[in-house]
Amino acid sequence: MPEFDFKSFTIPESPSFNDFPWELPINEWPKDSIRMEEVLHGVSRHPVVFLNHMAKLYVLKELPRNLAKIEYELLENMYAHHLPCVKPLGYATIIRSSSQSSVLFTKYLDSSLPFRSLFINKTVKQYQDSLLDAISGLLVQLHSNGFYWGDCSLSNILFRRDAGALQAYLVDAETSEYHLPPLSPVLRYHDLEIMEENITGELIDLQASDTLSFNYPIEQTGPYIQLKYRNLWEEISREDIFSQSELFRVEERIRKLNFLGFSVKDIELLKVDQGDILKLRIFVSDRNFHRNQLMELTGLYAEEKQAQQIINEIFELKAKMSQTNYPEITPEAVAYQWLENIYKPIQEKLQTFVDNNPADLGAIGFIELYCQLLEHKWYMSERAQHDVGHQAAVEDFIHQFR
Repeated sequence: MPEFDFKSFTIPESPSFNDFPWELPINEWPKDSIRMEEVLHGVSRHPVVFLNHMAKLYVLKELPRNLAKIEYELLENMYAHHLPCVKPLGYATIIRSSSQSSVLFTKYLDSSLPFRSLFINKTVKQYQDSLLDAISGLLVQLHSNGFYWGDCSLSNILFRRDAGALQAYLVDAETSEYHLPPLSPVLRYHDLEIMEENITGELIDLQASDTLSFNYPIEQTGPYIQLKYRNLWEEISREDIFSQSELFRVEERIRKLNFLGFSVKDIELLKVDQGDILKLRIFVSDRNFHRNQLMELTGLYAEEKQAQQIINEIFELKAKMSQTNYPEITPEAVAYQWLENIYKPIQEKLQTFVDNNPADLGAIGFIELYCQLLEHKWYMSERAQHDVGHQAAVEDFIHQFR
């Protein structure tokens, strides 16, 4: 029997992994185990297996000795910065008679999509722009927090639906490094060059396997991501110069960053030598502004764009209520009214429909379904030239799938 030592498992519901055949490399484990799952995923340079435990999925990746510990600590650091990445659970050192290795344990990202599945399901056209935007946004978040990726590729990213768009999550941090933020221009440029090379190669492979259309603009994809990256980086890192009488621009700048999803970590406002001229620099942290706001108001967990859409609805409700008998109503009170009188009744109707519908709507996730319903309600109201209300919208929305 091999020697193995599990480290850093602090989550109570984490399963015991002692009953697996650790004398074998994980890619040689019997495939007929009831806890082994086949899951569509990207190409990995190291063996990966997926294990089911109490309806939760866990990912094990075998690496050379000590590398699992290094990657675990990097992922743990990213997770602590609230960056979009898989959740690290622990690592193990495996000492076999003829070799030594290590294993990284992560929690599978629920409701996520590997890049290849978007092509297999022929949905890439629908998500094409938001997919590339999501990659550029992920790189900006990593770099602004001091993380160099070193291997950005389609295979190392998972995507979640986010109010009709996509949110990108880092899966693989084997080559990552942490530096004092923000990342230097040299390392940022190097990361973008690696990204372009990797993604171009992967798209060529997909095209060669007839998974990707031959008219897909492969050569333009990397430069497009770089352009979106530069625009977003400039927006979050620029310094503004203005006069003392224009202090309102500080709030404008914060609002613009919040609209993009960024939370503000710190503000630096300095006087410049020329009289009353001020220089403003804002430091951002995570890109979870609306998600955190929704969590505080309702306790609901959503992706950033989903949360932004729901927060907008709550504040629309606040505006309506303040015009009637509640002129001083607080956002917390409005959120409670929304949760009890709008969200929960619709949740019950949609859940009943999902449970009785043969289509795999459950995989979309309820929050995403609710955001799709809000879009449907908006289009119905546009056609009718008045607010049709949630009740009519949900009935018509359900009718679409029948």
